[in-house]
Amino acid sequence: MKLSNYGFLALGALVLAATGCSTMNTVENVPVQGQRNIIADRRVITDPDLARSVAIIAVNTTPGAGGLLRAQVEVANHMQSVQRFLYKFEWFDANGMQVNNIISANLTEQLEGGESKFISSIAPTPDCKDFRLKLLSAN
Repeated sequence: MKLSNYGFLALGALVLAATGCSTMNTVENVPVQGQRNIIADRRVITDPDLARSVAIIAVNTTPGAGGLLRAQVEVANHMQSVQRFLYKFEWFDANGMQVNNIISANLTEQLEGGESKFISSIAPTPDCKDFRLKLLSAN
């Protein structure tokens, strides 16, 4: 019996299929480590329009060099489109009085769809003990 070219191809495919089925690759989801929850922090004020697309993920503070308080806020865009917004840190002393800051203007930021980013600031003086972050929609 003589096999044609198509016969050899069919026989080769059959052999490969038979040996290829003896091993199986599986894919599993990796367990999530350090899953984050969206939090509500009274120190972050977001306008209602922006709150529909940008969420606060984490708020961290730490003492920095020279006793200056450092604040870091992680924000995330849970939309697919770019979100532009303005932000401003305000600093307060131990008595809750606002401390004048050289940077009093709103700063511009943007998040790509699905992106998260850290916004940071350092207190203007060692007297600052707390902060407030204002987020405003720029669209």
